Amino acid sequence: MSTNGRHAWLSLTPEPERELPVSVATLRAGDRASADAVELERARIERLVVRARRGGWLAYLGEVVELIERAGPSPDPDVRRARAVALEVVRNHHGLLLGLPGRAAEQTAPERSKLDAAAQLSNGGRS
Repeated sequence: MSTNGRHAWLSLTPEPERELPVSVATLRAGDRASADAVELERARIERLVVRARRGGWLAYLGEVVELIERAGPSPDPDVRRARAVALEVVRNHHGLLLGLPGRAAEQTAPERSKLDAAAQLSNGGRS
């Protein structure tokens, strides 16, 4: 890992790599995702991590934040569960960025605010 923190974000990817494929595929579909859709999402995440480009990874997580916002309080239980998992995983990831060297935490500050607002919406106004 470089001393300037350029690749420090890679230490944060195991949980998102495990948890996001099903959740993101479900959010994209608007209901339970097919196995093919989940596999496509898993492959996309793997490519992003293997290429080790922080900008691409953060852009992907930005898309996930948009999906979380769009899903809102869905009546579909699969979508609600997917939204809750994605929200927790990305909030945790972005919170952990605060402790890493580099500019990633600064770059994701607007997303952290959006995620906090989404969490409050999920909790009926309680964070």
